[in-house]
Amino acid sequence: MYNTEFQGDVCSHKHAFILDNFIRRLFQNPEKILSPYVTKGGTAVDIGCGPGFFTLALARLVGQRGKVLAVDLQEEMLSKVAVKAVLKQMSHIICPVKCSQTDLALAPGTQADFILAYWMVHETLNQKAFFRQVHAALAPGGQVLVVEPPFHVSASRFSAMEQTAVQEGFTIQDRPKGKGGKSVLLAL
Repeated sequence: MYNTEFQGDVCSHKHAFILDNFIRRLFQNPEKILSPYVTKGGTAVDIGCGPGFFTLALARLVGQRGKVLAVDLQEEMLSKVAVKAVLKQMSHIICPVKCSQTDLALAPGTQADFILAYWMVHETLNQKAFFRQVHAALAPGGQVLVVEPPFHVSASRFSAMEQTAVQEGFTIQDRPKGKGGKSVLLAL
């Protein structure tokens, strides 16, 4: 299930159908999960966007004047997002960004109002460096929602991840329930 081109547990683009399908939508409604945090006209970042399960919902929530940066390691995942954006007439809202395992590749000066890291922080090689880059890309007053899968990330690993985020300058605003795993809402 993992992409052996990368170090760690990076879910392969060959299994994209697992990440974006109608059955998953029955259990995890992207709009319901994201709507409390996203504002019209804002800038959102979907880190580890995969095939775009949350990306399209973010685009609908930010609206015609907003922007969504869809960030992923795999060109194949970004291609899937780009095709969906064209089909849904959202390509002027969604901007695919190819990152590496050590660099999110967000443009200097990026000021995101909301950043989503859904089921992907456990895949990073260096969580400290990851949160440092997320911190740099977040606008004042912005929020970061981190959700980790309960079947991959233990409570102690999640707690350690939270502490790393705090060490990198974030405060914990909430631990929202019903987001599809262990969740924390971070702010500067």
